[in-house]
Amino acid sequence: MGPVFRDRSEGGRAVAGHLRAYADRPDVLVLALPRGGVPIGYEVARMLRAPLDVFVVRKLGVPGHEELALGAIASGGTRVLNQEIVGMFQFSGGIIDAIADREQRELERRERAYRGDRPAPVIEGRVVILVDDGLATGATMLAAVRAVRQRGPSRVIVAVPVAARASCDDLRREADEIVCASTPEPFYAVSAWYENFSETTDEEVRRLLEEAATQQPSAP
Repeated sequence: MGPVFRDRSEGGRAVAGHLRAYADRPDVLVLALPRGGVPIGYEVARMLRAPLDVFVVRKLGVPGHEELALGAIASGGTRVLNQEIVGMFQFSGGIIDAIADREQRELERRERAYRGDRPAPVIEGRVVILVDDGLATGATMLAAVRAVRQRGPSRVIVAVPVAARASCDDLRREADEIVCASTPEPFYAVSAWYENFSETTDEEVRRLLEEAATQQPSAP
């Protein structure tokens, strides 16, 4: 089975097609996980005519095996740990704190780089659509959902172009609604399902956020 989407923009349009019921609603906010989720979020926000912003999440990688996530942190100080991985490596609280502190600095740097002086959007009482370019384990999106929940939204929706079916199923217990436009099996990796999966740069994130701000209603 070959790629499902030509690029992230096409993936974003596919996701938006499943979310038409939320178009033109003043309470909807699209939050994209940078960097790869921003081109997805741009298309979703454009087609729904909703505001777009970023919600930064950083994976906590196992030292020496950074691709393996022992957890994640998200904007607002939320920390989600994979207890199975923590127990497997028998990490102390001090080691986890050190990893989290390093990632927290990068999280704050990215928020400043992407948002500049603009305040974070109001989440309370709103329908929040969290988007990314795909779900493999789902750990990063899980951290995002739990962090957003702490801010009192009326509804949390997770929307991605492509995902492992098990990860979609796991997130159904956390989000109010899940949109996984494609769930190919066997899954392999998110990148396998895009013809063009080139890295999204900080400059592209800023450009898309600026373009979205001129096209969509402003977040209150």
